[in-house]
Amino acid sequence: MSSERRQFADRNSVASHDEGFALIQSSHDLPTLVSEFPLCDFPCHKYKCSMVCYSLVPRRAGFSFPSSFTIHRASESDDTGVGCRRLVAASINEMEPVRAGTQAVTAQGMSPTTNHGAAMPVSVAAAMALGEALVTNLGAVLLGARPALTAAAIAALSGGHLLIEDVPGVGKTVLARALAASLGTELSRVQGHPDLLPSDVTGVSVFSPDTGAWKFRPGPVFAHVVLVDELNRTPPRTQSALLEAMEERQVTVDGESWPLPRPHLVIATQNPLSHRGTYPLVESQLDRFAVATSIGYPDAASEARLALQVGGKVALDGLHPICTSDSWWQAQRAIELVTVKPVVAEYAVALCRASRDAPGVRLGASPRAAIWLIRSAQAHAVLAGRAYVAPDDVKAVAVGCLAHRLITEEGEGSTQQAAKIVNNLLEATPSPRP
Repeated sequence: MSSERRQFADRNSVASHDEGFALIQSSHDLPTLVSEFPLCDFPCHKYKCSMVCYSLVPRRAGFSFPSSFTIHRASESDDTGVGCRRLVAASINEMEPVRAGTQAVTAQGMSPTTNHGAAMPVSVAAAMALGEALVTNLGAVLLGARPALTAAAIAALSGGHLLIEDVPGVGKTVLARALAASLGTELSRVQGHPDLLPSDVTGVSVFSPDTGAWKFRPGPVFAHVVLVDELNRTPPRTQSALLEAMEERQVTVDGESWPLPRPHLVIATQNPLSHRGTYPLVESQLDRFAVATSIGYPDAASEARLALQVGGKVALDGLHPICTSDSWWQAQRAIELVTVKPVVAEYAVALCRASRDAPGVRLGASPRAAIWLIRSAQAHAVLAGRAYVAPDDVKAVAVGCLAHRLITEEGEGSTQQAAKIVNNLLEATPSPRP
């Protein structure tokens, strides 16, 4: 590495060996430096962030580095050992859109970074950077579970809710905590149990002797990220308390409606129905979850790292937010700008309609399912670095969006059978050319 670059790193960075991040304090000559040194010559773990590296992620999304801009490096346990290639921006809302690397673009401007050479809205580019940062952040905590990380990122970007079904002890709650921490919000947690009341979730009106009036005291659902742990251990009466909150983004108590904060994400975990003390989720409840996923057992190498306290709850303490609630909300709005051609939308609808007549299905996917299938495909496209939805995006999210909504002849809880049916529909339904 040249002495000029080393001096610049020493002059403009404040590094933490333990937390692994660098804060750029001055950026007057960053455009030249980024152009001259697009990637660090050395593995991040060698210098532990004492050198300032520059990610291709913000450059590819069409951004420059402003002052007071935080960047995170990849985990030291990265198999490649070259974590600098996966550095991601941590303060997306502070990024400065640019054209041709140096010239600023107005808020209505476009950044020419799409795969087809077409102009991309600046907000979509920011959503791409945020999405990649989010997956990387989650990957430092939940090891060996890439599909679950992608599903969580899709739910966060699309504005939908996430259902995680798996056996105890595989990291369901840890994933929820990591997602809230990465998004720069506090996690509001509700533990499901048979005695949980609806007012324990939504809130309750309390009489105030001082004013002689009833005052509404909001419940834990009034948060940006809400975790309902073991939802299917709560009775149907309490489960129904979430129906209005998840669909209407509001809560009605004593005849008065209270809006929920935006963005609003409900993460629910449930144990398999074969476990004791569980109540099946009703169809209307399942249909309100945009994406469902499972984590599964990690591979042997990842499990050994967890046993050595690499990742998991230990990594949560050092997790840094990659955005604020405002920039997260803007990213959700940007997902709506991702192009969906009519032929791709028709393909998504065809999958949902085919599920209603599929053999072995008693209740197929609803029109709401088609809406979230397209919305999730838009988020998947953004994670893939594209501003348009391809048929492969629909295929990639089909099982996660549709399987939990299907009621098969085997009854509730037959997730594997429902996933097999969705895969059969993907094979039987002709897809449009990309």
